[in-house]
Amino acid sequence: MNDSTVLSVRIDKSVKDRLAKLAANMKRSQSFLAAEAIEEFVDVQEWQVAGINEALETLDRGESIPHDDVKAWAVSLGSDNERPVPKSK
Repeated sequence: MNDSTVLSVRIDKSVKDRLAKLAANMKRSQSFLAAEAIEEFVDVQEWQVAGINEALETLDRGESIPHDDVKAWAVSLGSDNERPVPKSK
């Protein structure tokens, strides 16, 4: 069984009204939809923060790809002279 807890949040009345309408249309509770939305938000934010931290760690180790190399590669995509994916230097 899920270990759940209660969280109170303040939202604009217009958002609450939209949530109520959506919940009715989906035959779900507002709490269910709000919990799903919060979980998805947290998942995405954790993924993004982890990616940023990983990128910062690679920079701290001196691993990077010069912007001009990435730009030249991107411009070449789909052309007859497509460049290979640039490597860190």
